[in-house]
Amino acid sequence: MNEIIIELEEITPKEFFGAQNVNIELLKKYFPKLKIVARGNKIKAFGDEELLEEFDRRLTMLLKHFAKYNKLDENVIERVLTSQSSDDYKTSKQSGEVIVHGASGKLIRAQTANQRKLVESMRNNDMVFAVGPAGTGKTYTGVALAVQALKNKEVKRIILTRPAVEAGENLGFLPGDLKEKLDPYMQPLYDALRDMIAPEKLNMYIENGTIQIAPLAFMRGRTLDNAFVILDEGQNTTHAQMKMFLTRMGKNAKFLLTGDPGQVDLPRRMTSGLKEALLVLKNVEGVGMVYLDENDVIRHKLVKKVIEAYKNIENRE
Repeated sequence: MNEIIIELEEITPKEFFGAQNVNIELLKKYFPKLKIVARGNKIKAFGDEELLEEFDRRLTMLLKHFAKYNKLDENVIERVLTSQSSDDYKTSKQSGEVIVHGASGKLIRAQTANQRKLVESMRNNDMVFAVGPAGTGKTYTGVALAVQALKNKEVKRIILTRPAVEAGENLGFLPGDLKEKLDPYMQPLYDALRDMIAPEKLNMYIENGTIQIAPLAFMRGRTLDNAFVILDEGQNTTHAQMKMFLTRMGKNAKFLLTGDPGQVDLPRRMTSGLKEALLVLKNVEGVGMVYLDENDVIRHKLVKKVIEAYKNIENRE
């Protein structure tokens, strides 16, 4: 029987193996035909030579990831072990660094290959589309990049907007003024900001207009310059809304458009402005497009399974 021995260098075995060797158990799950033993600072594997070579390659990827990010969990292990090649992890060093030192010292960084591609694309383009299902960190990573740009004085303001599909007659019965009606719909944007900016400072930014959160309709007629602008839930824009938004871009502006083409809430037969824009602008220089998928889900592990289950149904329709 063939054998390989991999020694962990400059890495704490306990942290890499996980509590009660949970990470090693995951490795065993993905390589059921190998006998894998972890003791001390060594990992031994026994089995077929070809399988051992693949195991060695994947484990090396995991070790490099851990050395760079000091973190290993089930989602990361699964992405590394199921990726087609290591190309997905060959992003620039800068794209994996801490984006923002958030509230209470929380370190916020891109956690997956495609999130790092999003960081890299925003560095290289003034307009970027980030497309993918729920839970893939599109908006959260985007807000972190916006806060970083504001802190670095690269922009003077942050503008966060959504097409308020539910903000018409459906919300008309709710008490309060327009802001009070819309705030719950904008809540995910507030939640992300609260992770990244101390409460008092965030309130000040909102009060003095440094950070603006508003429905897409409020963008009409404006020129958005010296700003990092995020259009969230872009799949719910119409052709006219998307064109209006894209043409608001002013000097020294960064535009990030996020959305999930699989969750369009527009009336039937109405074309999604996001889907259309992805086709119209795919060859335009200066426009970046990053596609995230279920492998980038960083919510509860069940979210990934839910996405996969629904994808199977939708593919049969």
